[in-house]
Amino acid sequence: MERPIVSDYGATYGTVNPGYGLPVPGHSAMAAPPAASTHGPSAPPANMFDTVPGYEGTVAGGGGGYLPPPMPSVPMPVPDQAPSQPDWHIPSISEDRAREAFSTYVSSKCCYSSAPVKEGVITNMESFNTYRYRLETFMESRSTEWCQEPYTGQPVDAGVQPAPGPWQIATQPPAFFQEHKQTIKVPYTSSVKNCHLCLGMGRNPCTTCAGAGNKVCWVCNGSGYRQTDDRCSHCNGRGRENCSSCSGSGSCQCDTCRGKRQLLVFINLIVKWSTEKDDYVAQHLSGLQVEKLENVTGKELFKNAQYMVYPVMGFPDVSVAQASERLVREHQVKYAQTSRILQQRQTIELIPITKVSYMWKGNSHVYYVYGNEFKVNADDYPATCCCSVM
Repeated sequence: MERPIVSDYGATYGTVNPGYGLPVPGHSAMAAPPAASTHGPSAPPANMFDTVPGYEGTVAGGGGGYLPPPMPSVPMPVPDQAPSQPDWHIPSISEDRAREAFSTYVSSKCCYSSAPVKEGVITNMESFNTYRYRLETFMESRSTEWCQEPYTGQPVDAGVQPAPGPWQIATQPPAFFQEHKQTIKVPYTSSVKNCHLCLGMGRNPCTTCAGAGNKVCWVCNGSGYRQTDDRCSHCNGRGRENCSSCSGSGSCQCDTCRGKRQLLVFINLIVKWSTEKDDYVAQHLSGLQVEKLENVTGKELFKNAQYMVYPVMGFPDVSVAQASERLVREHQVKYAQTSRILQQRQTIELIPITKVSYMWKGNSHVYYVYGNEFKVNADDYPATCCCSVM
């Protein structure tokens, strides 16, 4: 059934402003009639949207916040006991591996002599291990917003039956720990309303000419005459010219309803799958600059993933175990308020750092071997030379 279109505009809205009288010599051209307001309401009024049970806090454009998930009807499964503790064996590198990494590093420097590598004697190797604990919580969040689009005959189902609740609408989640977003039109929330911006007319006053349909002639500056007292040929002596933006009509198609006069308003459900991540780094001071570690990877010592993880227990570095307990508790309390936790994952990564002391020509020197890539840092390398370009 075609719905009536309601408008508060008068019958003459949008008509071309007809003939401006030809000016009398010595007098300025006739002024344009006053224009209608060029600024209608930009945001939909609150009473434009129906009250839908279960969606009372929904606002236009979103911003209503995430909706708390319902309590699960069946308790989620949890492990009967904490997982068995692994053997926290900390790997170390041999002298041969340290010397090989040192040799590769020196050979990459055009101004470094290889003598310290070949003649130096390793006197001590000390391990400084950097542990990185990471907790990831993969969760699903839902929010709603009122939306609108030009009405072109789409189905209207508001009031046919109650709309399903935000957490009753089925979705297909992605694989764990993969970011994804899905927007779903909530069934039984769609209705038709007159466009609030053009008041159901499909057109708005032209912003270029303020709805007048014409503007001051740029050639004669509105006088209707040139400096020689000849009538302006550009505006035919009117002093004004038709507006090119609206072709002289004084109005343009409404951008909101695209000239359709009516809008389909409905509720969109925005489902977001995201991963919240927190890291804790337990660092033993070795003398190596922390920035050096950004470009290397570590060895994964521990990985555990399930619906709700247990804090790590028995790790040699007590601060890592304490951080695990704190972060697991914080995640489960914080994110369960506004989201549905689907999976948690915790890892402990070791970034090995070995401080190598060696003697060369009676002097003691130091270099570092670090990361899975066995990168080397030797700031005090004793056999460098200055290179010059001839």
